[in-house]
Amino acid sequence: MVEKHLEAIVIGAGVAGLGSALALSRAGHRVTLIERDATPLPANPDAAFEWDRRGAPQVRHSHALLARLRNLLRDDFPDVLDDLLAAGATEMRFVDQMPLEITDRSPRDDDEDLVALACRRTTFEWVLRRSVLAATGVTILDGTTAESLVTTATRTDGTDVPTVCGVRIVTGESKISTLRADIVIAAVGRRSAVPKMLSQIGVDPIGEAEDTGIIYLSRFFRLLPGAEPPPTSGPIGGDLGYLKYAVFQGDNRTFSVTFAVSTDDSELRVMLVDPTGFSRAAALLPATSAWVESERSIPITDVHVMGGLLNRKLDFIDENGSPLVLGFHAVGDAHTCTNPLYGRGCSLAMVQATLLANALANHPDDPVNRTVDYEKASERDIRPWYEAALAQDRLSRGSTADAESDGIVDDGDGDIESDQVDPGAFMRELLRDGMMPAVRTDASVFRAFVRTFNLLDPPDQLMNDPEVMAKVMQCFGERDTRRPEAPLGPPRKILVGALANEA
Repeated sequence: MVEKHLEAIVIGAGVAGLGSALALSRAGHRVTLIERDATPLPANPDAAFEWDRRGAPQVRHSHALLARLRNLLRDDFPDVLDDLLAAGATEMRFVDQMPLEITDRSPRDDDEDLVALACRRTTFEWVLRRSVLAATGVTILDGTTAESLVTTATRTDGTDVPTVCGVRIVTGESKISTLRADIVIAAVGRRSAVPKMLSQIGVDPIGEAEDTGIIYLSRFFRLLPGAEPPPTSGPIGGDLGYLKYAVFQGDNRTFSVTFAVSTDDSELRVMLVDPTGFSRAAALLPATSAWVESERSIPITDVHVMGGLLNRKLDFIDENGSPLVLGFHAVGDAHTCTNPLYGRGCSLAMVQATLLANALANHPDDPVNRTVDYEKASERDIRPWYEAALAQDRLSRGSTADAESDGIVDDGDGDIESDQVDPGAFMRELLRDGMMPAVRTDASVFRAFVRTFNLLDPPDQLMNDPEVMAKVMQCFGERDTRRPEAPLGPPRKILVGALANEA
């Protein structure tokens, strides 16, 4: 418990907002949580799946609750983890899902950390909101809009930057009022209103954004009574260049399949938006086909589509390390958002909520150093994953966009012809013919991959580990002497043709 209890306003009751409210209230601060959607607490997880969350359309898309998040709950909020498991979430222990080719199955000291959660986003939010509602000193105002920020008339500590001291809110009855607080936290998601809110008080946060170049399509399914999920060994998915796909396991016998197609591929997108086309495509892909067998599962939603997906970050300290605004912080996607295909958003949002709580505990009376502390912690723990998402997206786009610009032609038969070398070709080949075979055959490489995938190690650690990379290069060197890798799916022309014939 901190010695000084502060008044905090959190704007947005998604994962980042609920996580911030939970972390601050557990530290003894008083929190007012403002949520634009009028969303009374549903009765159970399945009712929560029908939540009317117009302000958060992504809640019925696929989400991953990675080991970094599960371990944070285990260590800091064990009651929340217990509630999640009681609500139907399950733990996915990666060492129990090792590929059969790995012969060294002896346990390691850190195996208990290699555990993720299978859970729908809506179930996670439902459990979080119940925990926040039960916390001391928390008030939730739903059906309420944060219209603008309120600043103090005088500067703080002699600085020349605005100090936020509250928000103007509009209730469902269009009544405008002002709430005062010591700190205001924006957790308003990837379609962030933060730049607009700050510009109204004369602050221009330093930002950058890059389009992911994809459209995201998801559909949820439920296992039939008595049916079991197919055997798995780590993350389930693949990248065909023209199509990325993955399976995300959920709670209470649910799972989702997600496709990502290029924003330029309107033909395939139209086919996949159709529920019949979506399920047909899933049945044609090796990694998803067993999941959508009619004897195993049934769809429980239509196809949900989300576009306008950006990798974007905002910086709240200038090049000299000085804050641009005081008394105000952004958390989660409102601060830094990454391609949702990598499933990092919920986990990083909860991590960042705890970073803010720590900065507040370290500097309860010092908004300048609090801001610097929080932004430096975010630079250390969040920024590398933003940079990794940019790199992954550029590498992935290189398999098609760079190929086209460099004279590389895909004639539809799955073979690539070129009169120039694709700059990213070697890395893609190394991942396909070196890294992934090593992950499937070597226990150390498998664990290193799982740790990176689950945010437990920095994104560059895997490629910078000499022992791991020696094994990867050994597999890469043997690529011409071993059986060819099974295809992850058909060429685009064949898939599109199959879907067209079924129309």
